[in-house]
Amino acid sequence: MPDSAGNRLAVVGTGLIGGSLLLRLHQAGHEVIGWDPRAETRDLGRSWGLRFADRLDEAVADRAVVFLCGPLVALPEILSEVAKATSDDCVVTDVGSTKLGVTEAARQAGLGHRFVAGHPMAGTENAGLASARPDLLVGAPWVLCPDPAVDPVRYRALVTLVTDVFEARVAPMEAGFHDEVVALSSHVPHVLAGALAGAVARSPVREGVLSLAAGSFRDGTRVAGTPSARTADMALQNRRAVLRQINLVRSVLDELAGNLERDDADAVLSQFESSRAVRLELLSRRMSRVERRFDGATDERSFLVAVGEQGGYLTDCSVEAGTVVYRALLPEDAPVTR
Repeated sequence: MPDSAGNRLAVVGTGLIGGSLLLRLHQAGHEVIGWDPRAETRDLGRSWGLRFADRLDEAVADRAVVFLCGPLVALPEILSEVAKATSDDCVVTDVGSTKLGVTEAARQAGLGHRFVAGHPMAGTENAGLASARPDLLVGAPWVLCPDPAVDPVRYRALVTLVTDVFEARVAPMEAGFHDEVVALSSHVPHVLAGALAGAVARSPVREGVLSLAAGSFRDGTRVAGTPSARTADMALQNRRAVLRQINLVRSVLDELAGNLERDDADAVLSQFESSRAVRLELLSRRMSRVERRFDGATDERSFLVAVGEQGGYLTDCSVEAGTVVYRALLPEDAPVTR
């Protein structure tokens, strides 16, 4: 794969995320083409001056990088089509919110050696190309899985593309670790938002709740406004990890309910203080800049996995005189920073 500058790229599926990728790449001057199964979406994109193909194979042929941005449930079939229509030099990546399933589907399609599972952690409750923004991914965490089957050169080039063009922060994570993390950080919040809104729908005080709903209810149910099919697809595709994390949340709720039943003020306060500490850490986490150089791919991958597991991000990747250089941000107390 050549250097990221001037690459020929394709974006398959141009909803909110795919459309935002397409707009950003077009804005940056790349030779990029989009494809979407909906003719009305292709027509909208063309009216904005974007290049669209009418067929999937036409969109991905002779491309250096292909971003797959369709629904998770459709990815196995799309991966098979893309494998047939692209050359062995083409790097394929996706933006889905679960990684184990799509990684296995890529292997079955014969793409395991050139598929980098990805997940940009950005979005809104809105959907479709009409809601896309070229700056949607700026500053956002973007997971890229450093699978041992993938040539490190391909991985590095994708890291460079993501950090340079999209100005995102790459979180290198193994697929299974990613799925557990997003289950608790993204999927379960969707479940809880839906549960809270669903409880209001069944409540005899429903109208009163809606009339008095303030910031806490609006914030807590915001993602319940996400298109239902997308949320259901996300939860079902990662259901084992989601169920494990739901059980963890349930245990915390059960503990809180028990403390309330016992009127144990100290225990209730302690739980809320523990929760508040996590929230405050999220808002004020102290990070350190780290630079690492590698001549061997084995140590390189170990470093990448450690960065992801310890809550860090890659901010840059370059090759200098045959040496790979990563620059990263890591929590100050992370072992890899020492």
